[in-house]
Amino acid sequence: MRTCFLKIYISFSFFLLSISIFAQDERAQIPSVLQKTYFEVNIGSIDYDFTQFQPEAGFSFQSLKVPHPAVRLVLFGYEFNKYLSAQLTYMRPVTWVKYKYKTDATGAIGQRTIWMNVGGLTLKPQLPITNRFSIYGEAGLGIITRSGFNDYVTGENVISNANYATFLFGGGLKYNVSKSMALQLSTAYSPAQPSEKQPSTSFVAAGFSYKLQKVSEKKIAEAAEVGYIHPKHMLQIGYSSNVLGYGVNNFVSSDKFPIFWGGEAEVYQGVSLTYQRNIFHTARVFSLDWGVSTSYWQSKGKGTGLSNPNKQDFFTLSVFPVARFTVLHTKPFDAYFYYSVAGPTYISKVMIDGENTGKHFTFQDNMGAGIYFGEKRNLNAEIMLGHYSNGNLFPNNDAVKVPLTLKVGYNLN
Repeated sequence: MRTCFLKIYISFSFFLLSISIFAQDERAQIPSVLQKTYFEVNIGSIDYDFTQFQPEAGFSFQSLKVPHPAVRLVLFGYEFNKYLSAQLTYMRPVTWVKYKYKTDATGAIGQRTIWMNVGGLTLKPQLPITNRFSIYGEAGLGIITRSGFNDYVTGENVISNANYATFLFGGGLKYNVSKSMALQLSTAYSPAQPSEKQPSTSFVAAGFSYKLQKVSEKKIAEAAEVGYIHPKHMLQIGYSSNVLGYGVNNFVSSDKFPIFWGGEAEVYQGVSLTYQRNIFHTARVFSLDWGVSTSYWQSKGKGTGLSNPNKQDFFTLSVFPVARFTVLHTKPFDAYFYYSVAGPTYISKVMIDGENTGKHFTFQDNMGAGIYFGEKRNLNAEIMLGHYSNGNLFPNNDAVKVPLTLKVGYNLN
């Protein structure tokens, strides 16, 4: 069931990307297939009661601390009509459950964390009450992933990993602020699974929904009149190296500045080939691209020295979205920064330098900045950071950290 869920997600992404490319006539207009899409951010309280399930044999429960703040995202929603939608969701606590246990043989007390998240693929029927208010329900497939732990001293399993399919239900009340934006109160629930020693999960939240709308003819005319160039096709080659260390990676993934992610497995060097295609842009700043890339990596290894024999070679194949913000337009160059998340990826190895990354399916995340230059903006240079992880879709998720990467490219408009 888990594999089926992933295949549906990947296939649906490819399908939408393909339609987006061939169905549109003008990049200043949002592709028709995306004009019925939406995303949501819901922030609230999550709860589950592990006290009803004992740990594995040889250990006994002592106490539990459940941090309740949590977030639920609609990563992709599609509105068939005003009465029915379908959506792909992801829910997790901000911080993990702290579980205290006792080793029965010695009486030693230990404390570890339990990592959990809930993925969903659900239908969402909606009933308008007034022009502003509506109520909705939700039902479908849920994927529960739990990363348990072993005892530090004995190495024996205390809480087992879990990864299984279940039902997911929910509902809410929505208030439409505008055609695009709505505020909402929502709830979600997945039942307990005694065979996996997993309690029920409940979530209540407040949040917002944003639906993409067709761009007006006035704004399309403005984009044409301004005349800024947003390259239609971009081909890049890149080289990654840890010669400067991982200081930038660690800074942007720190508690003080958490805007990106790190990883337990670290890349020593790598090369990449990337193609990107612009599918939408505003007059000045925002553009939306999709891309494909293939990369060859060499890990840092666990030893030391430039000739470290423990380095491992692996490769990745990715399809990914890109949100780009061109914040500066000048005569010699245009400067931008971009963010790319959740690009479905095949990674050739799952054990890298002793770190278990999960499965061969993972996600690519990139963050970077660059410039277009040349009279027709045909040349490109950028720096970026990279990251691969499965988003806790699987119990094991020791992510991969990619250091500073230099890319150069050629654009066609």
